[in-house]
Amino acid sequence: MRIISVRTRPNPYPVIFGPAREWQLRRLLWKYAGSGPLFIISSPRVWKSSGQAVVRGLGKSEIDGALLFDDRESEKSLATVEKIGRRLARLRAGRDSILVAVGGGVVGDVGGFAAATYLRGVRLIHIPTTLVAQVDSSIGGKTGVNLPEGKNLIGAFYQPRLVLCDPEMLRTLPNREFLSGVFEIIKYAVLGDAGLFKYLERNLDALLRRNPHTLATVIPRCIRAKAQIVARDERESGSRELLNLGHTLAHALETATNYKSFRHGEAVGWGLLAATLVAVAFDKMTVTDATRVGHLVGRVGPLPALPAMSAARLWQIIQADKKARRGGVRWVVPLGIGCAERGIRLPELLFRRIWAELPFVVAGHGR
Repeated sequence: MRIISVRTRPNPYPVIFGPAREWQLRRLLWKYAGSGPLFIISSPRVWKSSGQAVVRGLGKSEIDGALLFDDRESEKSLATVEKIGRRLARLRAGRDSILVAVGGGVVGDVGGFAAATYLRGVRLIHIPTTLVAQVDSSIGGKTGVNLPEGKNLIGAFYQPRLVLCDPEMLRTLPNREFLSGVFEIIKYAVLGDAGLFKYLERNLDALLRRNPHTLATVIPRCIRAKAQIVARDERESGSRELLNLGHTLAHALETATNYKSFRHGEAVGWGLLAATLVAVAFDKMTVTDATRVGHLVGRVGPLPALPAMSAARLWQIIQADKKARRGGVRWVVPLGIGCAERGIRLPELLFRRIWAELPFVVAGHGR
């Protein structure tokens, strides 16, 4: 097992990477979360496939309740959080309770927000079961739910006590979900790890086959990258904004299609391509490096088609993004492979040009 520390205040916490059979789950819970009633938050599908590892580590008698909900992005709402809160209240969950979120990004966001708000905060543990969640969303304390006006507009920063990542849980992950996580991995390489980008160029096929050695190389590298950024800027008031590379357009695409057309990582894939075009337009990135990004994204597989929507309408959605500041949305753009810059103001006219060009960017870059 590998242990990566996330140094947040006041309580740092570990991300443990390794097979669930090596976790000694009961001992880890006691060490990092203490004792108290234990409640699982998951989805029926995820709990059926991954819950056995938790039950084996704890025993059914240790679990005081399993709260299961549909983990589609469209269910990531205040209504779902209310249902979880009411169920916890009926189960008489107290402030000494521990919530264990077992699932992907939706389960982690909803479960985390429920933990942050139920009785003004109970202890939280993440067991991420998707690639996106293992390399990104389970780490750093961002929790939240969507509104019709945009993604993650209601939420809180609330750090877990422990994150447990089992790469073997990715074996049964549907291929589309797995590929969604690969786009997030590419994001980390572009924004801050040129060595990882080169590794992906050489080993992408092995990663797509879910080669255990490749997963064991790539996932901890992304975890460390995020842990370092979060330690410097826990509440996204500065350098943590770099993690939003590709997310400005991604969130708008998810909102515009009512969370039905794109997996999150797929939307990030399009967002990476758009941010690369912005960087070239501002003369911040060479065409050579932009071509490398486009080629690597294209090798992962075909992205879902962009919606038939005017640039003006999409621009309106972008302006409602949670990352907006006075004066508009600040984009994150790459400066090359392994370096990025935040705070870029994008004129609407340039966005319209990029939106028109975007469908043609990956042409010729397929596998």
